[in-house]
Amino acid sequence: MFVSSPTSGWCLHATGLVCSCGTVKHRFLFPLPPSERGAPIGQAPLVRFFLRVRSYNWLMEISSYTETCLRFKGREGVVVADAYPSVVGPTGRGLTADIATYSRPDGHPTLGLEKEIRRGTRKTDGGRLPASLQSAFVLDSPGEYEVHDVLITGVRTFGDDAQGADRGLNTSFVFELDGLHALHLGDIGHLLSEEMLGEVGNVDVACVCVGGSLSPARAAELVAQLDAKLVVPMPLDSNAAGTEPLGTFLHEMGVQHSEPVAKLSVTISSLPQETTVVLLEPRARG
Repeated sequence: MFVSSPTSGWCLHATGLVCSCGTVKHRFLFPLPPSERGAPIGQAPLVRFFLRVRSYNWLMEISSYTETCLRFKGREGVVVADAYPSVVGPTGRGLTADIATYSRPDGHPTLGLEKEIRRGTRKTDGGRLPASLQSAFVLDSPGEYEVHDVLITGVRTFGDDAQGADRGLNTSFVFELDGLHALHLGDIGHLLSEEMLGEVGNVDVACVCVGGSLSPARAAELVAQLDAKLVVPMPLDSNAAGTEPLGTFLHEMGVQHSEPVAKLSVTISSLPQETTVVLLEPRARG
C-alpha cells in the first residue's frame, strides 16, 4: 500500500500503524512524544489519503528470440533473459529492456556463446552487450534484487548433475512481474533440490530449456517439481536438429499437438487450472 500526504498540516492519531509495501512491513508505534503529537482529537484538520492500489491483473507478455532468449514485458518493467550477441546479433535488432539477465555469463558450447559479458557485473560497463541493451541493468549472478519495481531472485544452479564440475555454473532467475512469478531456468542440468525449490518459491510460468544439458524426460520431471500452470519450452536449436528433443518433451508432458504462438499473454486471472504447455514462435536469428 502506498500512502501519499502533504508535507505539513496533517496529523494522525493511532496506537500503531503498520504499512506493508510488497514483502516489507514497517511498524510505527504510538503514542508519540508530546512535542511530536498532533492536535487533540476533534481539532485536527481533515486527513485525506491517496492510495495507489496494485490490482495485479495486468497483462504480462512473453516472446522468444530463439534458444533461451526470452522477453518478459509487464506494466512494472521489461526483462530480457539471455540476450547474447550470438543469439540476437551485435545490434540486438532493436531489442530493449529495463533489465537483462544472463544465466551463463561465461557462455557455454551448447549455447554457442563466447564470453559475451563480464562475470559479476550488475550494470553495463562496456562489456560485450548487444547495442540495443547498453542501457539495461544487468544481472548474472545469484541474489535478491529489485529493479524498476520488478522483484528478481537469482538461484545458483548448475549446467550438470555434478555441481558444475562438467558444464559449469548456471543461474536460474525468478521474475515477479505484475503479480506473476515467471522462472527462467537457463540451460540447467539437474533437478532442483529442496533448498533450491525453497529459493525459487511459487511459480506461475516455468521456462525450461529443451535439447540442452537435460534430457527431455528429465526436463519434464523438472517441470513437475515446480507445479507451474504454464510451461514454456526453450528449444536450443530451432532448426530440424531441435525437433526431436522438443517432440519427446511434448510427449512426456502429454501434449498431442501444439501450434506455436507469436507471444504468450497472461494475467493472474487467466492462468489455467491445469499445467499447460505453450510453444513460442521464435523471431528470426540476428
